[in-house]
Amino acid sequence: MMFKTPTATSIVIIESHGILREGLRALIELEADLRVVGEASTAADAIRAVQSTAPALVITDLTTPGSQGLRIIEQLRAVSARVRVLVLTAYCSDEYIRAALRAGADGYVLKDADRTELLLAIRSVIAGQNYFSEPVSARLVSGYLRRNEPASGEPAPGPWPRITEREREVLTHVALGESNKRVALALRLSVKTVEKHRANVMRKLELHNTASVTLFAVRNGLVPAQYGDRPLGDPPPMVATAVRP
Repeated sequence: MMFKTPTATSIVIIESHGILREGLRALIELEADLRVVGEASTAADAIRAVQSTAPALVITDLTTPGSQGLRIIEQLRAVSARVRVLVLTAYCSDEYIRAALRAGADGYVLKDADRTELLLAIRSVIAGQNYFSEPVSARLVSGYLRRNEPASGEPAPGPWPRITEREREVLTHVALGESNKRVALALRLSVKTVEKHRANVMRKLELHNTASVTLFAVRNGLVPAQYGDRPLGDPPPMVATAVRP
């Protein structure tokens, strides 16, 4: 048996397929700093497990027997407002991703993730960060950009005439909490080029720090409102994204 540190983080796994649940538990139990304290295959069992063990993290699929749609996340939040929620699912559609984030998910990982990525996601969410698999992060950014595209022949709204399309892409990634290196990998640019675009955006829009970039992006619909639920000056939530070679 793996020796567990006294401060090992408690985790509850919610997965309707037994073989996947057992495999996930076996993977997590190999880590000295992580401990599985409960498992559930239905929404009712999940609620009981969270109530009885008060875990720091819940890993859940989106299709849980006994729960309508994505209500499982809302139900978990109702039981424990402080628990962190990591979604582990096969679904990568815009609808599922947006609904999971609205419900309060702290991370969203696809089931084709390898062991290294999954453990990174678990530890990132436990540490208070948000984590999205690379395809999920790409859909988030492209979705918010598309939402703000002007109709054909219409002038761009608000401040968009003042910044280029590439600068807008960089702004959205930065507002989601990504580092310059992550933005560079996602957009296939050099770090220096990202730094230049970032500086230009902040100069053109008169933004003076990352918190103001995030607040601007929230107010203009580029990122979810949850990223703006902090006073100006607070650091934005860190977002880890998996970048595949």
